[in-house]
Amino acid sequence: RVALSSTDCYIVHEIYNGENAQDQFEYELEQALEAQYKYIVIEPTRIGDETARWITVGNCLHKTAVLAGTTCLFTPLALPVDYSHYISLPAGVLSVACCTLYGISWQFDPCCKYQVEYDAYKLSRLPLHTLTSSTPVVLVRKDDLHRKRLHNTIALAALVYCVKKIYELYAV
Repeated sequence: RVALSSTDCYIVHEIYNGENAQDQFEYELEQALEAQYKYIVIEPTRIGDETARWITVGNCLHKTAVLAGTTCLFTPLALPVDYSHYISLPAGVLSVACCTLYGISWQFDPCCKYQVEYDAYKLSRLPLHTLTSSTPVVLVRKDDLHRKRLHNTIALAALVYCVKKIYELYAV
């Protein structure tokens, strides 16, 4: 077991001190996200589940933007020219929409720099034995620069393709 420094891991403990405990948990989580800890362990079930869902929705938007944009760009190569735009244009619009929504809702949220950790080996290195909860949510900080560049580039290429194709279809 490798020891983690105090700057590597932060635990949001489930300790109820008064009526505003949930607000305190949210405040602690926000502070930990902004402090950019490598690992954040969220013991309170409600806030942990909400955070995990938020990250899952962001991941879904990212993956949808990439897959729909790729579909938009490669469909014209696989299908006859007369029919490809029936798939590529909606896929391109979906890619741009998902990328835009991600950019508006997730890009500047400090939570988007984190992923939920499920790897048992990595979890075994954390001080989870000190928790009172048996099902904490563990977040790990990941660099998302390449991921954002990927979906932005693909969505932009899909947008360019869609604009060009719409011009070709209606300018004639």
